[in-house]
Amino acid sequence: MMFASRTRTALAWAAGGLLAAGCGTGGPPPSEDAEARPHGHVDGAQETAQPQWRLVAADTGDGSLHLIDPATEEVTGLGTAPGIQEAATDGRFAYLGAGDTVTVLDSGTWAVDHGDHAHYYRAEPAILGEVEAGGGLRAAGDTAVTALASDAGAGILDRAALEDGDIARAVAIHGGGALLPRGERLVAADAGGAVRVLDREGAPVGTLDARCPDPRGQALTRRGAVIGCSNGALLVTGEGDSLDARTIAYPDGGADPVAAFHHRPGAPVLAGRAGDEGVWVLDAGAGEWTLLETGPAAAVSAAGEDLPVLVLGEDGRLRAYDPESGEQTAQRRLMEGAGARGAPEPVIRIDTGRAYVNDPAADAVYEIDYNDDLRLARTFELGFSPDVMVETGW
Repeated sequence: MMFASRTRTALAWAAGGLLAAGCGTGGPPPSEDAEARPHGHVDGAQETAQPQWRLVAADTGDGSLHLIDPATEEVTGLGTAPGIQEAATDGRFAYLGAGDTVTVLDSGTWAVDHGDHAHYYRAEPAILGEVEAGGGLRAAGDTAVTALASDAGAGILDRAALEDGDIARAVAIHGGGALLPRGERLVAADAGGAVRVLDREGAPVGTLDARCPDPRGQALTRRGAVIGCSNGALLVTGEGDSLDARTIAYPDGGADPVAAFHHRPGAPVLAGRAGDEGVWVLDAGAGEWTLLETGPAAAVSAAGEDLPVLVLGEDGRLRAYDPESGEQTAQRRLMEGAGARGAPEPVIRIDTGRAYVNDPAADAVYEIDYNDDLRLARTFELGFSPDVMVETGW
C-alpha cells in the first residue's frame, strides 16, 4: 500500500491546546449515536480480544517502510522515507528519524488500558507526514499527549489529533534532555540537571528537588517515569501536583552509565548497555541496580519482573539472564555476528509473549519464545533489510 502525500510541520512548535488526560478509547471522536454502540467502540477500527502486535521496519538503504504482522505473517510496504536512521514509538505511532526530519506513521494497532480491563484495536496503517527534529529520537505518550524529544529540542503532539490523522503540536519545551508524561503533567530534565514539571500545554508549574545530571535514556513504567542520569536513575512517581522524585544511585565502582533503556512496554525492569562491562538492569520497583558482566553487548532488553533479561552478544548469540542473580539461563545462536562497526545495530523488541530480533545482514527478523529457553518460534525472511525496527500495539 502506498501513501501519496505527506504534510510537513516545522519544529517551531505552534501554540495549541491539549486535551486533559483521561480514560479514552483513542481514535476519532464518537458520533452522535455513540450511546448505541458497544463500550470501547472506535470508528474505523476493529476491536479484538487479544493484543495486536505489529513491527514497523525501515531499510536505511532505500528508505522503504514496511509493516510486519506476526498474527497474519503478512509483510506490507508502506512507501518510502529516505535517510531514516532511527525510530521510536509511543505504542501506536512510529516516529522514524532521518537527521533533521521525522516521519510519523500510524501503525494502525494499539491498546487502551482501563485499569481493570483493556481494549485492543486494529486499523489500516497510514503515513501522517513529517515533522522537523534532530537525532537521538525519543517518544513517550499517554491517552492525551505524546512527548517527542530529540537532541535538538522537544515538543508535545496532541494524541487525539494524531488519532484523527492530523499532526498537531503545542509549544516547544526545552533543548534536549528527557521529556515524559506523568500523572497529568510532563516531567522535563535538561542538560544542566534541573527537573521541571510542566502542564500539558508545556507551561512550567514547578520543579522537583532531585537533580538529574546529564540526562540519558527514559522510560515509562507501572512504577513511575524513569530518567537515566550520570549518577543513576531518577524515578518520578505520584500524580498531578503531588509528583515525587528519588534517585536510584549506581553502585560504587560500577560500569559506564546507561545511555538508553530497553524493556517490555510498561514493565518496571529495565536494561541498558554498560559499556564493555556488560548490561545494567534496573528494577524500578525494588529501587536496585544489577550489573550483568556479559562483556560487550550488541542489543539488550528486559521482559519484566521474574522474567529474563535478553542480551545479544557481538558473537551473534542471544542469551537469557536471571535479572536478580545474574545467572545465565539459556542461549541460542541467531546470527554470525552482531554490532559490527559501521553496520546497522540490531534491536530486541519484547512483548507479553515473544521477543523480536532483527538481523539486517540476513534480511530477517527472528521471533523468540523467551519463556521456552529462547526457542526460535519463527523466522520472517524479508525482501529488504530491517535496519530500524520498533514494535507497536501497546
